[in-house]
Amino acid sequence: MLEALAEPLAALPNYLGGHLRLSLAAILAGLAISLPLGVFAAHRPAVGGPALGLASTLQTIPSLALLALMVPLLGGTIGFAPAFIALTLYAVLPTLRNTIVGLQGVDPVVLEAAKGAGMTPLQSLWRIELPLAAPTILAGIRTSTVWIVGTATLATPVGASSLGNYIFSGLQTRNWTTVIFGCVLAAGLAIILDQLIGGLEYAARKRKRAPAIAATIALALLVAAGLGAGLVVGQGGSGARLTASADEAPVLEGRTVVIGAKGFTEQYILAELFELQLETRGAQVERRDNLGSTIAFDALVSGEIDVYVDYTGTLWATILQRDDPMGRHIMAAEIAAELYQRHGVLMLGGLGFENAYGLAMTRTQAESWGVTSIDDLADRDFSIAGDPEFFARPEWIRTRDAYGLGQAQTRGMDSTFMYGAVRDGEVDVIGAYTTDGRIAAYDLVVLDDPRASLPPYDAVILISPQAAASPALANALAPFLNAIPADAMREANRRVDLDRETPAQAAAWLWGEVGR
Repeated sequence: MLEALAEPLAALPNYLGGHLRLSLAAILAGLAISLPLGVFAAHRPAVGGPALGLASTLQTIPSLALLALMVPLLGGTIGFAPAFIALTLYAVLPTLRNTIVGLQGVDPVVLEAAKGAGMTPLQSLWRIELPLAAPTILAGIRTSTVWIVGTATLATPVGASSLGNYIFSGLQTRNWTTVIFGCVLAAGLAIILDQLIGGLEYAARKRKRAPAIAATIALALLVAAGLGAGLVVGQGGSGARLTASADEAPVLEGRTVVIGAKGFTEQYILAELFELQLETRGAQVERRDNLGSTIAFDALVSGEIDVYVDYTGTLWATILQRDDPMGRHIMAAEIAAELYQRHGVLMLGGLGFENAYGLAMTRTQAESWGVTSIDDLADRDFSIAGDPEFFARPEWIRTRDAYGLGQAQTRGMDSTFMYGAVRDGEVDVIGAYTTDGRIAAYDLVVLDDPRASLPPYDAVILISPQAAASPALANALAPFLNAIPADAMREANRRVDLDRETPAQAAAWLWGEVGR
């Protein structure tokens, strides 16, 4: 158990500090908006109604969608900024609503007495209304705090460091210890903050100073500890860090390189592999994991990340919005040219393997149905599972239409679960990744694609326009070009998905196999 927690604990200062900074910044910004607006709107129905309506409408937007929308709205910026803005919007409603309700609930007789005593409206607000409304307002702040601390775990896919890193990476690598660790920490943090603010609420209700002072001190200490921890650079991984050999000049000495990764096993391994390589060349490496396809590319274009691995089929269909069939080498050449001309992005080259989408089913089921190709599914009622992105991609739509699969019952689910779902008979077919080690382990067969509806998915290295201006990064990663065969990548994936190795351990094994 302790060994399983070694890596999560190493990353704790970074993730906890990032989570606290993000949550507290959003909560404070939300208070800065909601409290003045609530005070102004409390006795102005023409303002209060629309303000509450707008805040309630924002609250109905799924949090993950709102977080993702912030990235293109900010010009491809990832990390703290889009997460902060989205969470701030979520933080407004509870406090705004409770501020209005609390102030409207003050007894008019008390207000009249204050007026009769000669108090100005401002004096009445500070001395009478706000103290009486304080318990209700603090109850709203408690609700907002719990919401924000929990929702901050969803900021990971937009590149923000948070406790959600444990949850997303753990789900993808089937490391349930890491998932539980992240969930417990996030829940514990929310509960602690809720109870401390609850102490302030109790003190306001009972008009007691001592509980208020104690709760305030405890909050200050918690915040200071969390933020202080975040200043410590936490380094995840297995500890398998290599040093440069004598003939390797530290060509990246003094430079910080930001590596991006999408949210699945292969991407984590390749990011770790690049990290090993770049550290031997003297670079300081930062990571942005669990990014979506378009978020990763937008971040690359904007310079938020310097390098990541993508796949030609994804770039062709999703980034370039092309759906015309094309040969592998011509496609790669056109992608490289268009990415550079449109965005200044350098496609350094391929890694030597393809990780394509493929429709897969159990061998037993395929033999029972007499299915060997996607064509054989045309007249059958069947269910198919894919990752959340799969059924919205042009590749699936083209495949569905080309083979007449409109009758298929589609089920989106995390890739962690879809392989088990087809193995256990919960679905008939899945949109599998062809380098996934679970295909062989679960005795799945990938169906032939005689109409070539699914494009090639060669893994390629992409470098940002800013990083491409200097050859150092490209030269450091060039040894990996055409150096990773599909069977080696499949084995590395299998080690993580089935043998429960960490991505860093699998990357160290792959490092030894490819020999840089």
